Amino acid sequence: MPPPGASDIDLAAFAGAMGSRGFGDTRRVASTASPAPLLFPMTTSVQARLQALNITLPPVAVPAAAYVPFVRTGHLVFLSGHIAKKDGKPWVGQLGLTMGVEEGQAAARAVAIDLMGTLQAAVGDLSKVRRIVKVMSLVNSTPTFTDQHLVTNGCSELLGEVFGPQVGAHARSAFGVAQIPMGACVEIELIAEVD
Repeated sequence: MPPPGASDIDLAAFAGAMGSRGFGDTRRVASTASPAPLLFPMTTSVQARLQALNITLPPVAVPAAAYVPFVRTGHLVFLSGHIAKKDGKPWVGQLGLTMGVEEGQAAARAVAIDLMGTLQAAVGDLSKVRRIVKVMSLVNSTPTFTDQHLVTNGCSELLGEVFGPQVGAHARSAFGVAQIPMGACVEIELIAEVD
């Protein structure tokens, strides 16, 4: 169900347009825009889409400090920041110095998979997710690197593929930071509305 106030736009067109322009673009999306072709029919379950993408969700990671992986209050689930991992270890790097946008997007996509694993642990079944509300991304980057929004698309686009435009399109912030714990290249947190 579209959020209040969103009925005047075509959310599928919005989500499709965001995939090509990035969430940082503030131009208005006209409701006459053609929706981007979907990889899967939206009648397909979230689990079926994950299988089709050859994605196996990992178990919840043990927190590395004094916090919990998620907190549920009412119909909202807040997921703590998840760092990018490669082969089970922190995906170390700095955008603009040791990594480019494409590798950063792959790291952000890996974070999205971990976030979905934690979200599944929080609610028991991803079909209970009513909306990905917000994603906040921290990108370990040099002072001159300005494509944090493009890096974060690696996460946002996968969430859109898995949950579809009605549930997966979300508000977002992407920041460049001087460093992330353990030297990781990307850290992302997520808020979801659930049954």
